[in-house]
Amino acid sequence: MPRKRNNDAERTRQVLAQEAARIIVNHGVRDYRAAKQKAAERLGVSSRGSLPGNSEIESAVAEHLQLFGGEAHEDRLRLMRVAALSAMELLSSFTPRLVGPVLAGTADGNSAVNLHVFADSPEHVAQALDRIGVRYRPYERRLKSRRDRFETYSGFEFHHNHSPVQATVFPVDGIRQAPMSPIDGKPMKRIDSEGVQALLEHV
Repeated sequence: MPRKRNNDAERTRQVLAQEAARIIVNHGVRDYRAAKQKAAERLGVSSRGSLPGNSEIESAVAEHLQLFGGEAHEDRLRLMRVAALSAMELLSSFTPRLVGPVLAGTADGNSAVNLHVFADSPEHVAQALDRIGVRYRPYERRLKSRRDRFETYSGFEFHHNHSPVQATVFPVDGIRQAPMSPIDGKPMKRIDSEGVQALLEHV
């Protein structure tokens, strides 16, 4: 009996992860927790123990895009990586790094190109964007540091090569330690422009 209960719980988690992935891709919900809760409501699941982890949801998103996205997903991902590389060249003086769904391959039509840039102050990045005539919208983002604290960072969102780009500004020495990923709790994976070029060459 316990084994059957475990199998049922595992199956419920899998179905919930798949439904959460569908909500994320089709409805543009970026918050995994919100997608998870919405999936649980739709499927009438109330047990917290049955809820999948963020890593399971990310895997389900990748699987969903592979199954239903096809060539359109591959084309979009390539275009967004090209836009990322071009935006990184624009911001090259701030040692940009690509992070997030465009790097992971889970970007969909609602995703942005996420960059981490490094400067003495956010104003330096704003001034650089002003100089090259890029219109942007400022934002703030709370990210978890290695010390298990949340810190707020300034950023700038703009459109480049038909893709939304979000450049979050870290202190210059922030390049040594990435913030924690909300998906697996490990330091976020970051790659430089050479890494993006390598991704494009191996697709």
